[in-house]
Amino acid sequence: MDTTQRTDQQRSADRRRRELLEAADRVVLRDGPQASMNAIAAEAGITKPILYRHFGDKGGLYAALAKRHTDALLDSLRAALDAPADRRERVEATLDTYLAAIEARPQVYRFLMHPAEGSQGDQGFDVGKHSAPLLRRMGEELAQVIEERLDLGPESQRLARVWGHGIVGMMHAAGDWWLGERPCSRAELVRSLADLLWGRLAAAGDRVGGPGF
Repeated sequence: MDTTQRTDQQRSADRRRRELLEAADRVVLRDGPQASMNAIAAEAGITKPILYRHFGDKGGLYAALAKRHTDALLDSLRAALDAPADRRERVEATLDTYLAAIEARPQVYRFLMHPAEGSQGDQGFDVGKHSAPLLRRMGEELAQVIEERLDLGPESQRLARVWGHGIVGMMHAAGDWWLGERPCSRAELVRSLADLLWGRLAAAGDRVGGPGF
């Protein structure tokens, strides 16, 4: 097989994978955590064994969907952090971007963070094994942003990781509670979380030569 044939086959496989993920998205938007491999295969117009051939099992499909949605969310969070505004406004905009994302697609959020709520017979699916890496990835991404932008002193790298994972954990826990109970408006929650973070963030100086925060 020559290089052109291999490239064409890879493009075809990538296109087919995207189509299957789009079908999975439609089922997740409808069924949330109860989305099953059977329902996704039916939506895609294929048999369940063919779906397994592409993703292995529900864990493989979950990982692919998680990457797809996390990539999009991280792009939105970076845009909020890069917006031409003062630091407090960007902190609030970043918090609001996360909360707006889970509010807009609650079924997707529940599938990603609470996938065992309705597994409908899909066996061997460990929630923590799959959802924890998603949060860790977000924590590391935010830690990198903080380290690049803020001067946190001689232990800047370690402290940036503490802050990154801490902020993501706070957003996740508060957002999960808020999405389930709706005890206040999104704007009120954003202001309250920003108030909690603001003292230390306000005091930190920008890193010399960095993009600023």
